[in-house]
Amino acid sequence: MYCSAVDPEYASAPGQERPQRPRRSPREVADELRRRITAGVLRPGQRMPTQAKLAVEFGVERGTVRQALRILQSECLLTNVSKGSPATVVPDPRQTLTGPAAPPLPTTVALAPRVTAAFDASHARIDALCLTAVSLTMAIGEPLRQIHAGRLKPAKVDVRVLLPGRDVELAFPAPVDEVSATGRLHRRRLAQRNAQGQVLRHNLLALRATHGIDVRVTFRALPFTPPVKLYLLNDTEALFAYYTIARREQEVDHEPLEVYDTEGTQSMLFAFGQGTDPRETTFVEQSRLWFNALWQTIGSELTLTD
Repeated sequence: MYCSAVDPEYASAPGQERPQRPRRSPREVADELRRRITAGVLRPGQRMPTQAKLAVEFGVERGTVRQALRILQSECLLTNVSKGSPATVVPDPRQTLTGPAAPPLPTTVALAPRVTAAFDASHARIDALCLTAVSLTMAIGEPLRQIHAGRLKPAKVDVRVLLPGRDVELAFPAPVDEVSATGRLHRRRLAQRNAQGQVLRHNLLALRATHGIDVRVTFRALPFTPPVKLYLLNDTEALFAYYTIARREQEVDHEPLEVYDTEGTQSMLFAFGQGTDPRETTFVEQSRLWFNALWQTIGSELTLTD
């Protein structure tokens, strides 16, 4: 049994009542339907349930469902999205998300199928440089489900993750005006980093007992705030995204606060494959060299505790 990723927007301290989760947005409905498509619950070429049925299932208006279906159509996962007949799953969703011609897509869309494809190897190797590992923790869920279902059987898994250290003065999130809130923001981001890392490690190491897979999960600390995220899969693919900063309101210690922050799960992920062409091959090789240099030089031991 693996743990769910901790959603930082709805995490609460022990003993405190969780706030009621708001009605699902079109993006959240699209995320769930995409998971069903990539997991094979909704099969290639299958017609989707009607918009009316989906609206009842998710407890939303039909307009929300229609927007969600259009998101999936823009990602080339659905065809025939209209107000009339139900949409249809494309013939090969996995190729749409992982093929060499796949367009840049939000991290929540692109990462899970590519990580799942990496776990199809006998020795799955994943290196990640990121802020909190929330996107990686979410993406790992799909290959774990397929391992438990017997569809993936790696013999060995190696995961290395570079995260900001606890003593780093983070560039973001940062308060817009209330400088005194910097410490609270830092503690919150540190707690998110630790929670996501612990869930990721627990879920992967559990494969030793459940499936006899040789698993190693290692974290190291960076002395700076990474402005980009990078995932290296089996040393043959590099996935790269910018952390774009925006002004938004967040609730910190039960109080609204204007901050400069990034929504990393929605960062557009660009994929580069070794052997695709000389330019992409060089990008993958240089990304691997850069990650290894950070790991072996200024990266330091990281303990995921308070």
